[in-house]
Amino acid sequence: MSIVEERPLETVLAPDSRPAPDSRPAPDSRPAADSRPAAAVTPRREETRFASLRERTAELHAVRALAEAGPSERATAAQHSKGKLTARERIELLFDEGTFNEVEQLRKHRATGFGLEDKKPHTDGVVTGWGKVHGRTVFAYAHDFRIFGGALGEAHAEKIHKLMDLAEAAGAPIVGLCDGAGARIQEGVTALAGYGGIFQRNVRNSGVIPQISVILGPCAGGAAYSPALTDFVFMVRGTSQMFITGPDVVQAVTGEAVTMEHLGGADSHAGASGVAAFAYDDEQSCLEDVRHLLSLLPSNNRELSPAGDLEDPVDRRCESLLDLVPAKPTQGYDIRDLIEEVADHGDYFEVHAQWAQNVVCALTRLGGQVVGIVANQPAHLAGVLDIQASEKAARFVQFCDSFSIPLVTLIDVPGFLPGVDQEHNGIIRHGAKLLYAYCNATVPRISLILRKAYGGAYIVMDSRSIGADVALAWPSNEIAVMGAEGAANVIFRREINASDDPDATRAQKIKEYQTELMHPYYAAERGLVDDVIDPAETRARLISTLDMLRTKHTQQPSRKHGNVPL
Repeated sequence: MSIVEERPLETVLAPDSRPAPDSRPAPDSRPAADSRPAAAVTPRREETRFASLRERTAELHAVRALAEAGPSERATAAQHSKGKLTARERIELLFDEGTFNEVEQLRKHRATGFGLEDKKPHTDGVVTGWGKVHGRTVFAYAHDFRIFGGALGEAHAEKIHKLMDLAEAAGAPIVGLCDGAGARIQEGVTALAGYGGIFQRNVRNSGVIPQISVILGPCAGGAAYSPALTDFVFMVRGTSQMFITGPDVVQAVTGEAVTMEHLGGADSHAGASGVAAFAYDDEQSCLEDVRHLLSLLPSNNRELSPAGDLEDPVDRRCESLLDLVPAKPTQGYDIRDLIEEVADHGDYFEVHAQWAQNVVCALTRLGGQVVGIVANQPAHLAGVLDIQASEKAARFVQFCDSFSIPLVTLIDVPGFLPGVDQEHNGIIRHGAKLLYAYCNATVPRISLILRKAYGGAYIVMDSRSIGADVALAWPSNEIAVMGAEGAANVIFRREINASDDPDATRAQKIKEYQTELMHPYYAAERGLVDDVIDPAETRARLISTLDMLRTKHTQQPSRKHGNVPL
């Protein structure tokens, strides 16, 4: 924890405003350090009792300069030596230049004991306020690790509570730049109560305003639950760590030696646990993408996402798609190539790119309108649905539905991943989360079947039967309970086994099943698919359908809330 050097105003007086020789100095007066800015010059308080407004304004600027400078140059150097920026440097990168308005900059804690009464720095270790990101209002708080290690105390927490309440009232996103040592131990239970207030507001604002957490240092213990309650978590490799219990406790309890980075680093949470949606090599690129994400999101759940330009023709044909998807059902390809081809200017923003890679979730624009893409990824595990993929997609669908972002689902799924491990770890209830999320979503929903759509996984991936507004398909689609080979082995098992040439009979029955039940127009003939389209027209058809659904309104039954599967 950083040691804060708190000095009275008298230590930074200009020579012509110092007390007369017979004046008694303040009891806690100490020699002035050379780390304060020249602007930090202010008269004694007793001498300014009847000062002019101009003099009092000069004093205000001096006090603000003290607060903005931070505790000392040494503390700033220590922060930079760890490869980390200061709280105010991060604020500058996040907001449009010159737009940040700070709240409670001069706030100090009231705690006593354990030496706290001698250390009362301005801001109490957190910078709070609002500004503009791409011209729209955004609120943010940034822990200042140089002050009390960014640890949360009563005043610190109250500043964050106030900011969250302001963001809720204004209907604007809130970003937390987290770099703190957890609860301030010296303040005891009041610090823990401060976290409770943050959690309560996280939940109250869920689905009301976008909430983003950016982990830029340690975030341990109870502090880790606030980011987990927000919509998106960003982390930086080498400097960000999140965990409930640290490496020392883990080793003491389990005997397992583990580093902080392996236990709770950016790649661990972005690739293994799924806690982090994004991981970066440096803070600059991280905060740049925070700004990009905010440009795709609405300010609140009563507004729509900002529209993009229409320079990319809405009727642009995508001829390359005719060669993208292999005819052989078992041959893989990268679904991101398809998303890039149909998206405006080929731009999309993938969420959880390192976790559950057998499904792709991304935000993009089609015809200037922001949409959420959920797509099976044949390049990873053949695009099957498993526990992690179901959770990832369900969370993304819920987020899009909360903020009126239409959903486009690209389907090429062979089924759910079989196995004892999947069954014992709850693939049924986890898969039900995705099913619940789609069935509960009231935003415009379009599904496009590219190739395979087998079994329950087809139903779960926003099929027409669970409420997709429009279901489209390519001529390569295969909709069935299971693949033709598996179906033939079940239906014609006796005939195959009794045949003089089982292999030939099996091949014949597979072809028969494909001809009868798996041809590309079978579902369209029965009204389960609205149209079979030319792949080159995919972009144009999606955009025109989204435009038609723009005014969609769904009346939900009266209820407090549903009971989401565990």
